[in-house]
Amino acid sequence: MSDNLFDQWLGDCDFEFWSTGQHKVEPAQFFELWAQGKAALLDVRSHEERQHLDLPFALHIPVNELPQRWHQVPRDKVVVAFCSGGDRSNVAYAYLQSKGVDNVRIFKGTYIELTNELMPGKLRKSLKSKA
Repeated sequence: MSDNLFDQWLGDCDFEFWSTGQHKVEPAQFFELWAQGKAALLDVRSHEERQHLDLPFALHIPVNELPQRWHQVPRDKVVVAFCSGGDRSNVAYAYLQSKGVDNVRIFKGTYIELTNELMPGKLRKSLKSKA
């Protein structure tokens, strides 16, 4: 996408866009889509963070590596960017949108919301529906 196209994309992100939250995905909604094979988690945290908490079901591309690796992002699923605080997810979202990846969303939450969805009962339900 050229600078002009990015300008157009950003210009189209008006109040209606931001206020409806269509660029975000709630944790429970993500895991429901993931269980159906319709979503992938894009972990944009650093390698150091991943060493402390690995998310084996996620595609790990640190945000600073996106310029070299963005082509690895799936196009056939909703791609949900995740980081520990949200800032890098927002950057990843905008960057991928600028590259024409329109199926990307932002994970609405941090570690707390993510790990809450990984509690045994919820995880079992997700894995059962995936089978």
